[in-house]
Amino acid sequence: MYRPRPIASLPADTDADGIKVYTIAADGKDVDISRYLPRLRAMKQARPISWRDIPAFTICHEGAKARYLVLGWWGNDNEMFIAVAAEDASGWVEDMSRYSFCLWDMEVMWHERNAFIECMYGAVPSLDAYRADRLCKS
Repeated sequence: MYRPRPIASLPADTDADGIKVYTIAADGKDVDISRYLPRLRAMKQARPISWRDIPAFTICHEGAKARYLVLGWWGNDNEMFIAVAAEDASGWVEDMSRYSFCLWDMEVMWHERNAFIECMYGAVPSLDAYRADRLCKS
């Protein structure tokens, strides 16, 4: 059954490349970000992207049954790309045929869509403005 989950936006320096970091937890408790950061680094390194130069965000989601790490970034003018990893008994797995983002993550994605339009897809794009525009909902 759907129940709202708190969404937190972590400080701008949480990711060295400036990626916005959000947390969501099914139990409503604070998320231990240290469990996600090594996987985030690995996901970024696996892609030939200059993370410092693009608008991007990540969601560290303590789900009811597993941990999920959603990495989203913007490219090709107006496309949002997504990579999802889930932690199961074997460790972190990236397999979009088995794991994806969920409806709670989509609230962050909707905010990020609007932030992208306002800050990056207008007459004067500003990556700094995009990175400053963060969702925080308790």
